Amino acid sequence: MTNKVLCLTIISAIALLISSPLHISGQNVSGQGLKTVVIDPGHGGKDPGAPGKSKSTAEKNIVLNISKLFGDKIKAEYPDVKVVYTRSTDVFVELKERANIAKRNNADLFISVHCNSSTNSKAFGASAHILGPKSNNPKNTSDYFEKSKSVAQRENSVMLLEDDYQTAYQDFDPNSPEAVISHSLLWQANYGNSLLFAAEYDAQIHKAPYRVSNYTGIHQDVFYLLWATNMPAALLEVGFLSNPSDYAVLSTADGQEKIAKSLFNAFKSYKEKYDASVGALPAVSESTPEPEPSTVNEEPASPKQETAPVQKEESDKNVTSTPSKYYGIQIMGLGRLLKNGDSALKGLQVQAVKAEGSSIYKYIYGKHATRSAAAAELPAVKKKFPEAFIVEVNGDSVKISK
Repeated sequence: MTNKVLCLTIISAIALLISSPLHISGQNVSGQGLKTVVIDPGHGGKDPGAPGKSKSTAEKNIVLNISKLFGDKIKAEYPDVKVVYTRSTDVFVELKERANIAKRNNADLFISVHCNSSTNSKAFGASAHILGPKSNNPKNTSDYFEKSKSVAQRENSVMLLEDDYQTAYQDFDPNSPEAVISHSLLWQANYGNSLLFAAEYDAQIHKAPYRVSNYTGIHQDVFYLLWATNMPAALLEVGFLSNPSDYAVLSTADGQEKIAKSLFNAFKSYKEKYDASVGALPAVSESTPEPEPSTVNEEPASPKQETAPVQKEESDKNVTSTPSKYYGIQIMGLGRLLKNGDSALKGLQVQAVKAEGSSIYKYIYGKHATRSAAAAELPAVKKKFPEAFIVEVNGDSVKISK
């Protein structure tokens, strides 16, 4: 590929991302938190997925049952969260349409539920798969790529059942330079939150119903479904239908209920961390006393604060109160620590603030004595991060400033 063609490819990929409803990690900062989740029961209709011992225990039926149980739990606990299914009956839904459903609903999280299968009946347990590149670390080759390659090939092969798939998916070639560029940009944008949810799932599913697994962990690969959704997303394998012990769990109502409960526990933990990262107010139930005004929207104070290095010129010289208290502009929340100079920060020098017990870093630009001083810089910051907002920082407590 010539340099000219490569440059045009990069420009096209960036333009595609800008024009798409991209959900950058931690960028839902309206104060509303996670409001929409799309649950995708894999396969369906003419595509049964992995076979069971009977038609009723084919993958398509098991994952539909689990997905509905999972969705019902979310609705019961979070009535303000919109739950959307890519399918609620035994119908065939094209991969591209599944992704489009998530994008049309402006979902904050996309979860695709599947069962695994192997010619090796000894393979067992659950795993999580997120969009990610092949690891450059030779030690990670097995964990990050090779194990999930066959899963990706199997899940991607569903497109072959679709009418005119050659035209519909002509732009999807995981090995092409264009796809690598586009894939890399999407990966950087959504990796933090995708990884956070995958980690919550991995932790919960191995509390119950699976205590151990020889396929456990979080794997990365180019799944079309995750590539096309353009948002935090994970494909979850909830067990092996080809393994007798896993099958005994997957094929029973009790086992499906336990899996759905683990999925919900993972979602609940993720939502709490996600909402905290974007400054969302927690919902107050009718039975819960209204907190005193002085405590609303505040996190427990703690002297602990992890910060990325800050250049002196970024600090406001007018800060005369305690050094740990100031106004700033939150540009994102992310589940991993970025160093100043990282391309994701778009040239801004920031403080990375993480409350004790939280796994979310809140990236704050600027240190100002007054809210008005921070507000003066907000328009310029919004040119790089359109949904940036002003916060008040006190130690490791970060709250929206209105």
